[in-house]
Amino acid sequence: MKIYTKTGDAGETGLFGGGRVPKDDLRIEAYGTVDELNAFLGLAVRHCTSADLKARLVRVQGELFQVGADLATPLDARTSYITRLDEAPVQRLEGEIDEWEEVLPPLTSFILPGGSQPGAALHIARTVCRRAERRAVALARAEAINPNILLYLNRLGDWLFVLARMVNFRQNVPETPWP
Repeated sequence: MKIYTKTGDAGETGLFGGGRVPKDDLRIEAYGTVDELNAFLGLAVRHCTSADLKARLVRVQGELFQVGADLATPLDARTSYITRLDEAPVQRLEGEIDEWEEVLPPLTSFILPGGSQPGAALHIARTVCRRAERRAVALARAEAINPNILLYLNRLGDWLFVLARMVNFRQNVPETPWP
């Protein structure tokens, strides 16, 4: 199978469930940014030395594929091959945040993004996640989307922040307070 189809050469792309839209459509911006986030998580996985945290990151990468497919499929599309995101991943993220915050020292100030190599990669992923969330919010204002996507991306941004702290904590790399 060839990777190129030439169907997008005029600046349009196809959606799951049919239909074509411009490549700068809000929907494409939303799931394209989710894809970018997933790529940054791949970088974080590469640098992560903890097997349990790496497994959680890979799980989130799979969930992001589901988010992207959900965003690429209008809610009114009649498809049998898309599983819409439900609340279970949001609840799992919340549980993991709570688990890590029991171990981490409490925050007493803002911290500068950075630390260890995987910690810094996770901070970059967090900022891309927040952009993906903004793109999804813009799309949701223009047309109906699965509301669980907004919950998931919001919670994932929090999760990535706490995970960056956890990675740095486990690697004994101190956080830099601001100011």
